[in-house]
Amino acid sequence: MRLLHSLARTHASFDDPDLVSHAGLVPVMALAQRAGLADLVAEHVRPGGECGVNADLKVGCLVAGMAAGADSVDDMDLLRHGAMTSLFGGVRAPSTLGSHLRCYTWGTSASWRRRAGSS
Repeated sequence: MRLLHSLARTHASFDDPDLVSHAGLVPVMALAQRAGLADLVAEHVRPGGECGVNADLKVGCLVAGMAAGADSVDDMDLLRHGAMTSLFGGVRAPSTLGSHLRCYTWGTSASWRRRAGSS
């Protein structure tokens, strides 16, 4: 099959600060909240170093970013555009999230596996 017409080139620009480009995150993060994601992270996740503090907030941001299509730390900046900060509290900067991710080591995941096997 072949397209018989050339595609039109369009450009959309939205500069209204009240727009939310990823409104689908509302039900996703509501489900995470109802499921107790933050409490589970606070109870079970202990990354090392000073960047490991507030893991419950940072993991929530990482989940939201991945659900919105972010595939790198820099892409996590999508959580700070438009009215996203009006919908979600505790949004962290991409650099903070990247530092947090670097706190996880092989030993961290090994301790999780040991803990999971013992319960």
